Amino acid sequence: MHLTDPIADMLTRIRNANTVYHEMVDMPLSKMKVEVARILKDEGYIRNYKTITDAKKPVPVLRLFMNYGPNRERVIQGIRRISKPGRRVFVGTEELPKVMGGLGIALVSTSHGMMTDAQARKQGLGGEVVCFVW
Repeated sequence: MHLTDPIADMLTRIRNANTVYHEMVDMPLSKMKVEVARILKDEGYIRNYKTITDAKKPVPVLRLFMNYGPNRERVIQGIRRISKPGRRVFVGTEELPKVMGGLGIALVSTSHGMMTDAQARKQGLGGEVVCFVW
């Protein structure tokens, strides 16, 4: 199966797993997905992630372990794809978005790798706005 937008597929899998309180969610592996997972873990939106390469399975898998509050509150309230294959969204340092007035994060793909909007602002970098998480 070939996907047009693998990052949108990843975000949809996370959104669906979060909605029904799944403990983990699997998806096909890619370098960009691992970077998104790393940032989500660093920011506390997911508990952990790991890559699984099994000789029995033809495709390597990225497994995310979802994070919920003590009374099963959702840590991820919303997740939205911004830059899409049909419409790429690039911003300079001055136009970096603030998600929910600074309560959420924007993932930005820069020339120095994938980072949050706050990190990109601090380093004076712009780039492609991949998604918003709040």
